[in-house]
Amino acid sequence: MHVNVTVEGMDEVMNEDEVIDHVCSLPHVVAWRPGAGDDAPPIAWGDSFFYYSPDGLLPSTGQPFATITTKDYPDEPTCGLERPGAFRVNIHVGAHAYEEQCGHHPRRAPAPEDLAVLDYRESDVLLPHPAYARLGWLCVSNPAQRSASAVRGLVVIAHRLAAERHQRRNEKSSAAG
Repeated sequence: MHVNVTVEGMDEVMNEDEVIDHVCSLPHVVAWRPGAGDDAPPIAWGDSFFYYSPDGLLPSTGQPFATITTKDYPDEPTCGLERPGAFRVNIHVGAHAYEEQCGHHPRRAPAPEDLAVLDYRESDVLLPHPAYARLGWLCVSNPAQRSASAVRGLVVIAHRLAAERHQRRNEKSSAAG
């Protein structure tokens, strides 16, 4: 199950720093890369988490709209992230963009155990996230020519959706208060 990726003739390979720079170029993004001494579990150390936060502070609640993982997680299919320089970009694109890319609504995504048939070790292929596909997440390991353009566009969509969620939460709390 591959997804539809538009290739715009780019001969590029995005390294981790380029992905981070692209995400952080969007307004009101706070990036967090936990390490020893942070409240994050050791498995998350060295990974990057991107939040929409107009006040510039790491939110105490809420989920990131994108992440970069640098190691395989225990309950997910192997992505081959033990290779030097390997990483996986994870993007919360929402139902509409997920459906455009995968051809079905995320609620109809295969269960995580069924996603194990996909080759998550393959680089530069946009795939449903191995654990969070049903929540509208996509992922790609080592984006390059086939997926870099899509990654850039999908990060923008994820950022917009995070800004909209933030605005709705603020409107609710203002109306309640």
